[in-house]
Amino acid sequence: MKFTAEQEKDNARLLDTLRNYSEEVTERDHKIFLTIISTTLEDWQAQQIIAPDTLYPRQQHVLATHWHPEFVPMELNKERIEKMFPNRKDELIIPTQHNELLAYGAYTGTEVDCYASGFQEKVQLLIHFETSKLEGNDTMLRAMLAHTRKYRSSQLFDFIHSFTKPVEDRLHKASRKTGVDPVAVKFACTVVGKIERLLNEHWENVPEFSIRNKLIRNYFDAMRPQFGHQFIDRVQTFVQEVKNLVKASFPLEYFYRASEIIEETRGIGGCIVIPHPEQFWPILLGRYDVDGYEVWNPQSHRYTEFLIDVVNEHNKPRKGVCRELLILMGDDCHQGEKTRRKEEQDPEKTVREIGLQPAWDDLCIQKKLIRGGVTRKNVIEEYRNRLSG
Repeated sequence: MKFTAEQEKDNARLLDTLRNYSEEVTERDHKIFLTIISTTLEDWQAQQIIAPDTLYPRQQHVLATHWHPEFVPMELNKERIEKMFPNRKDELIIPTQHNELLAYGAYTGTEVDCYASGFQEKVQLLIHFETSKLEGNDTMLRAMLAHTRKYRSSQLFDFIHSFTKPVEDRLHKASRKTGVDPVAVKFACTVVGKIERLLNEHWENVPEFSIRNKLIRNYFDAMRPQFGHQFIDRVQTFVQEVKNLVKASFPLEYFYRASEIIEETRGIGGCIVIPHPEQFWPILLGRYDVDGYEVWNPQSHRYTEFLIDVVNEHNKPRKGVCRELLILMGDDCHQGEKTRRKEEQDPEKTVREIGLQPAWDDLCIQKKLIRGGVTRKNVIEEYRNRLSG
C-alpha cells in the first residue's frame, strides 16, 4: 500500500508515540480509569439520554421486556420514552438488567445467565414480576442473582490475565485470526497491565457495575485522542477476539441451572421469556416452563418468521396442550451506550431504543403474526394478565 506524504508523517508520529509509551501508570492513566468507571452522569450525558434523535408519534402501544438501564437513572429513561412515543395509549415496560432485579413502575425484571445441563450450554432467561409480588419473597432469588453476577464479573479477570500472565495460546490465536502486528499486541498487553494495576489500586471505589469486560473496551476507546482511531481500531479488533476466546472457555457449571431459576421465579409468581433463542437452539427442545419466545431482537433476527411458525404451531388447539406461548420481541437496548461521546459509540448498539422493534411493522412478518392473531396490543394485555395472576 502506498501512503501519501501526510499519512507517512502520521505513521511516523504514531510510531514515535508508541516507542515513548511508558509502562508506568501515569496521572493520565488514572484520569482515564476514574472517568470510565464513573457511573455519575455529567450534564451533557444526561442531555443525550433525554433528547432522542427520532420520535415515533404513530406508535400507540409500547412493549419493552428486554432492555438494560445499566447506570442510567430510571427517571431519565422514563423521560426519553415519553418523548419518543408521545401518543402512546398503553405500555408494558420492564427493565432486564443482567443478573440484577430493577423496577420500572409496577414491574420488575432481569436477564439471568444460567446453565442448561441437558445440552451443556450457557443460556439466558428474561424473568419478569409485578413489583408488589417481590416484597419480602425474593431473598433467595436475589442471592442467586448476586452469585451469578459475581461469577460473571470474574470473567473480566480471566480476560485481563490473558494479557498479563499472559496466556500465549490465546494471544497467538487472536493475533493470527485478526492479522494485527506485534506492535499492537505489545501495546494491548501493556495497557491491560495498567488496567489491572489501576483496578487493584482503586478497588474500594470501583462500582460493581464497572467490573465487566467492557471496562477494557472503554479504556482503549478513551485513548483514541492520543493514538488515533485507525490504530485503536486495530487493537480493539485483537482485544475483541481475545475476549471471544475467554468467553468460549469460561466454565459453566458454576451458573445455576435454568430449571432452578425457573422454579424460583414461578414460586414467587413471575413469568419467563426465552430471549434470542436462535443463539442457543436446543433450548427450544427443552420443554421449559416458559411464557413465550423472543422471536426478534437486533442481534437475533435471521429466523424470526420460522420462530413465529413454531409458536403458531404450538398454539394450535389440541388435546393436552399447555397454555399458549406468547410471541415477544426485544429491543435489547443498552442505555449506557447513549452516555458515550458520539464518536465513541457503537453505531449498531446506539440505534437500539427502548420499545422500538421494527419487526412488528414488517409486512412479511405481519403475515405470520396475523395467522396467530398476534399484535403488540394483545401481547401487552395477555402478558400483563399473566404477571398479575
